[in-house]
Amino acid sequence: MMLEHTLSQSRRAFLSHTGMLATACAAGGLSAGSAQAASAGTADKADAMRANSLADRHYLLAGVRLEEGFEHDEDVVVATRTGLYTLEIKDGVIVALHPEKAVLPEGLPRYQANGQLLLPTMRDMHIHLDKTFYGGPWQAPRPRQGKTIMDMIALEEKLLPQLLPTSQERAEGLIALLQSKGSTVARSHCNIDPVSGLKSLEHLQRALENHRDDFECEIVAFPQHGLLHSKVDGLMREAMQMGVQYVGGLDPTNVDAAMEKSLDAMFQIALDTGKGVDIHLHETSPAGVAAVDYMIDTVEKNAALRGKVTISHAFALSTLAPEKLDETATRMAASGISIASTVPIGLTMPLPQLSQKGVFVMTGTDSVIDHWSPFGSGDMLEKAYLYAQLYRGSDEFRLSRAMSIATGGVLPLDDQGNRAWPKVGDTASFTLAAASCSAEAVARVSARSATFHRGRLVSGGVDQA
Repeated sequence: MMLEHTLSQSRRAFLSHTGMLATACAAGGLSAGSAQAASAGTADKADAMRANSLADRHYLLAGVRLEEGFEHDEDVVVATRTGLYTLEIKDGVIVALHPEKAVLPEGLPRYQANGQLLLPTMRDMHIHLDKTFYGGPWQAPRPRQGKTIMDMIALEEKLLPQLLPTSQERAEGLIALLQSKGSTVARSHCNIDPVSGLKSLEHLQRALENHRDDFECEIVAFPQHGLLHSKVDGLMREAMQMGVQYVGGLDPTNVDAAMEKSLDAMFQIALDTGKGVDIHLHETSPAGVAAVDYMIDTVEKNAALRGKVTISHAFALSTLAPEKLDETATRMAASGISIASTVPIGLTMPLPQLSQKGVFVMTGTDSVIDHWSPFGSGDMLEKAYLYAQLYRGSDEFRLSRAMSIATGGVLPLDDQGNRAWPKVGDTASFTLAAASCSAEAVARVSARSATFHRGRLVSGGVDQA
């Protein structure tokens, strides 16, 4: 018994040391991997007590930190109160939340979170899993200065044949990256173009099939080279028959040079096949505003499209006067049109104003090291961090609210400080973070040590209790 006690104390000391080191490294711009490397000698001894996969259908995860409420100084939220719990998980569902020191069910496998914070699973709702340099040698994009989107499309036509042979393996590498950052849900755009035909889609679907138990992903058939410009209407319709969930589109004026005709063609595919729409709209000119208005008009006239349309990027909204923005956001909310934003730097998108009007705002990585951009990290918590910096302020309450953009609106506490998540019956999809509360996790982009999807450990590890 004394040996077991000493071993347990040593293990807790190690995990405490590693957690503090990981947090410190994250604050200094280093990765959790750097923190683990710094403790490599001790980590080797602890590895034998770590579980990097779970085959159990019914088990306990102890030492989980859950948020319980806000603490106030008069009417100001100044801190978040937390407590330690044991999660009982069965067949991918949280079936009980046992408070600290509660009598636990006997005979179940036990794992230990060691006081780490439980956060909802992250959702990367705009990414391109099908084309990336990730997983290969470093390659910076070509200079963008003076280049139009048509120049970039011409470059892509040359690059795609080089990327296709390894696109499935690289997609699976990106999936692993997302999982390591706490994301187990995504929406991926996938090229449908004359160069790759349906090959990019076939490769992506094979990658997703290999991860059907540990990762959820919707697919958008994306006519990257222009729906009309590249004459891919037929290929897009074939993609819909292959199980794709969304019809994509791209800058109907700058690329297709026919705004109404391009949008009509996109919406017609959606209506004919019963699918949703997710269009890339980068245009900030009056043509971009006209495209937004036309899409709202179209959805208002077609009940079958309501709640099924997303405008990705939607940069034109940043150009609207307050009165026009208010009107546009109100109409978008009424039609169930959502926004997928990367929370761009250098362009002030009216994301808080849209949310306040009831427009559902999502975020995503977009590019992860490809010919468009080298800056994608695959980390939705980082997007919440940027959102908090750009829009929501640095106080405890607003930092905690900023996380919603990364989790699809799921937050541990509601605005009144009542626990909203997790609850008994919720799917056991979450991530463990080295943070004391959501506000700290957002502000420090805290390291994540383990990611679970429907009760399965899909990235990182937990201690064997």
